[in-house]
Amino acid sequence: MRGSKNRIERDSLGERELPTDAYYGIQTLRAMENFPVSGMYERPVFIHAYVTLKKAAAIANMELGTLDPALGEAIVNAADEALEGAFDDQFRVDVFQAGAGTSCNMNVNEVLANRALELLGEPRGAYEILSPNDHVNRGQSTNDTFPTATHVAIIWEADRLIAALVTLAGVFERKGEEFAHLPKSGRTHLMDALPLTLGDEFAAYGAALHRAADRIRRQRDDLCEVAIGGTATGTGANAHPQFRDTVLRHLSRLASIDLRPPRNSFEALQSRSQLGAFSASLRGLALELVRIANDLRLLGSGPTTGLAEIALPHVQPGSSIMAGKVNPVMAECLDMIAFHVIGNDTTVALAVQAGQIDLNVMTPVMTHNILESLAIMTAYLPVFQERCVEGITAHERRLQEYLEINPILATLLAPRIGYLKAAEIAREAQEKGVPVRDVAVMRGVLSKQEADRIFDPQAVARSHYR
Repeated sequence: MRGSKNRIERDSLGERELPTDAYYGIQTLRAMENFPVSGMYERPVFIHAYVTLKKAAAIANMELGTLDPALGEAIVNAADEALEGAFDDQFRVDVFQAGAGTSCNMNVNEVLANRALELLGEPRGAYEILSPNDHVNRGQSTNDTFPTATHVAIIWEADRLIAALVTLAGVFERKGEEFAHLPKSGRTHLMDALPLTLGDEFAAYGAALHRAADRIRRQRDDLCEVAIGGTATGTGANAHPQFRDTVLRHLSRLASIDLRPPRNSFEALQSRSQLGAFSASLRGLALELVRIANDLRLLGSGPTTGLAEIALPHVQPGSSIMAGKVNPVMAECLDMIAFHVIGNDTTVALAVQAGQIDLNVMTPVMTHNILESLAIMTAYLPVFQERCVEGITAHERRLQEYLEINPILATLLAPRIGYLKAAEIAREAQEKGVPVRDVAVMRGVLSKQEADRIFDPQAVARSHYR
């Protein structure tokens, strides 16, 4: 069929025509027809992970004597070309596809098989010479390869997110140092509370992001346990007895990850709890990002009718009609990204519990959602850092004004006069709109010198634990 417009391929359901120039094969074609859903294909990082796994499997099978070296080397060379992006347009299966990801696995198998055939001087589709199933997929099943490729891709992307997150946390901590000399009113229940410094608030944001990074890192490490070698149901059927250990050794080297076999091969196919736990760690990060973004929006609200304790960088006009209006758009975008991540996690959670008996077939949607969450957060956090956090400034006079008239400073009098009398002074100060210190001096509770000492802004905001 070399000179014809189309070529014929056969699978267990019959024959189909494919374009002569297509590297994908008949099973990919059927998936393209069956699942024209979203127009979204698997992310390049996932295809890269899958191809890396196929390369490792070919090397392992040659080492074990279960794959002819000529065929194996052709598969390895085809994989190397794929890893360089030569066939990116040939991976055509929608992310919403057949359960377990068989269509995606066969798409990878067919592309590598057809390119390997070319390298051997044979036509595409000559599967009697080199088969997607019998050679590229030797010792493997979709059921163990798809989750293994998923883990590898997520680990790669998790490392990028963790790096961006740690950097952002460090910027918040440096802002904490920059603002450490600025006492301000605290707020609990959105009501006035005892003072702290603006630096305390920003340093706490940094600490929260470091903690979120630690949670993600722990779940990332759990993903180093992979299912490869279990084949269809965890039994390892049709794989060489040493295939698992051999392919893991090569995959660990190629992927630059210290991978390990599962504690239980059957659980590795039945359960997707590792993906559920990892996704939950992204949800935890998203929740913290929403909280921090909304704090920044509140602290920067105004400029005349809000808190206006800080100023967020002006990055674009905020209204098509209200002249001069500037909105906290960077924090708003972060909120929307985080909401999407939370929604992705909800889908993952539902897919995790949808596993039945010996296999969870919902892995494709988990893979897509987790990789999407990683991608959008990794892409945006450095932008948010550069165009928002690094440029935040403090409105020092507004901080001082709020602190001076905060009635909750009466709490500092409680050790001397008791809670109830301190509450009376707080109420009087609030009613008269004057500082607590003035009421305390007027009532003779404190001398002016004592008031200066007790209500010194730096002293009242200084934590015993700093």
